[in-house]
This record gives sequence, structure tokens and C-alpha cells, in this order.
Amino acid sequence: MNPCLIIGSTVCDVIINLPAIPASAQDANIYGQTLQIGGCAFNVVSILHQLSLPYTFLSPVGTGVYGKFVESELQKAGITTTIRTEQENGCCYCLVEDSGERTFLSYHGAEYTFQKEWTDSLDLSSYGYIYACGIEIEDKDGPRIVDCLAACNGQFVFAPGPRYAHISKEIMERIYALKPILHVNEIELLGLSGKNDINEGLQELYTRTGNIVIVTLGENGSTSYDGLNFVHAPSKKVTVADTIGAGDSHVGAVIAGLCMHADMKDILGFANDIAGAVVSKKGAGLESASALEIYHRYF
Repeated sequence: MNPCLIIGSTVCDVIINLPAIPASAQDANIYGQTLQIGGCAFNVVSILHQLSLPYTFLSPVGTGVYGKFVESELQKAGITTTIRTEQENGCCYCLVEDSGERTFLSYHGAEYTFQKEWTDSLDLSSYGYIYACGIEIEDKDGPRIVDCLAACNGQFVFAPGPRYAHISKEIMERIYALKPILHVNEIELLGLSGKNDINEGLQELYTRTGNIVIVTLGENGSTSYDGLNFVHAPSKKVTVADTIGAGDSHVGAVIAGLCMHADMKDILGFANDIAGAVVSKKGAGLESASALEIYHRYF
């Protein structure tokens, strides 16, 4: 099995629990504040790591209080990235309301940078699947990441994310030309496609990439379209603690399923269960049900 290349951030998530986000000029008391390791790329690679799938993790770790936290938590998780920089890490303030919905306020630092020389020692032709997401592509080093993706021979998996509109049209066209597998949620699907119907949105995005498009639908499961067939897998009912990391973990599980050449129905079911386990606890990542335990339900 060829390894995966996972490009992107490892972040200190500052999780703030509160009843609801206050309006401008209002005050609010919070229930508590905790620090957890997160970041889109970290959440993706965590799934591969739990399943013992081979990967290379290109995630810069900087300095400062948040850089030290990330360094320590990566060591605890047993996940390795060799990239170090003297720039300070930022963090992500995760405002979690009583409903479980989350709002992110990101302060970008070293974790959102990218340098070409980080790949000089890598054989970019050796990777089966390559992951990147929109939050890194949007940032100032985004074009360098796209250059790296274009140099890879494997299948690119792209999660545009909720800030897709901040990615330039030129960069998005370059990304579409790489024929990525797109992984989006319902809001992203409809916004990117300009359609008001899920199936029409999937078909529209397929015309831009010529490759599989996957949409997550929360409690309604997920659906894929490959140019010929729509495949839908329902979600199991869970009690939502918060939704931090759900989409990232879902795409991580999709990549794992693709690596194992599984049927798309099983891939989506597996990814739905992984995301369900993530939202049923506070913060990103898995706790009571590991990725490996869920994997054995399907494969």
C-alpha cells in the first residue's frame, strides 16, 4: 500500500463553552475553557494513525506557548512531523454553544505556513492519496501547496472548507484541473455549485473535476457521486456534544477506505460512524470507540 501525504495544520484548539454566542456589545459567561490538539490535517492524519496506515505528515510546528503545547501533544499521540520553524504558533478559539454547534476564530501562525524545501527529501511520486484543505490554500503560502500537489502522481483529496469563497478563482481553477476528489458539507456544496438541490450540486461539481464528489449531510448521512451513480449512506443517531473535527474525521475515514479499495457504500458508512463518534464527545478525536473498532464493523 502506498503511503498518504497529509499537508496542513496542527493547532491548539482553545475550546470555550457558552450558552450561545452573544450579539455585538453583549456580555456572556462561559462554562469553561480547555486546550486540545486539533487542526484539519491533524484530525485527518489521526484516523490514518489509529488504523496503522502509512503516511507522511507535513505539518509545521512553531514556537511560543501554543507551539510547545502542539509539540507535547504530538508526542503523546505518537504522530510525527519533522517540520519545525522559529515562527510562533497561533491557535483556534472554538466557541461551542449549548446546541453543540461551533464557531471558529482562528489566529494563524506557523502552523499555516508552507515551504517548498519541506518536500525536497520526499518522493512525491510515491504517495497514493494526498490531502489538503481550503484553510491552508486560502493563506499566503497556498500557491506553494498547489505547486506541491501538481508535482504528485497520486490522487488528491480536497476539502474546500467553509471559507472556500476566500480562495482566489485562479487557485480554485488550478485545483479543479488536478481532478481532486472533493469532500464538502451541504452548505459548501450548494455554495460552490450555485445549485439549490443536493444531487444537482454534486453533478455540477463533478463537471468541474471529473472525479468523485462527497457531501456530508449531518444526521442525514453522506452521499457521493462519481459521474454515473449516487451512493448514499445514512448516519446512526447520536447525542451531539459538539461538532468540532467531525468533517475532518469524516474525510480521514474516507481516505482510509479508499486506501483499502473498499466499496463506496462501506466507505461512507464507516466515515459516518467515525464522525458520529467524534461529535458524541467534546473536542475533536475519538475516545470510547476507536477508529479501529469502528473499522472492524465494515471491513
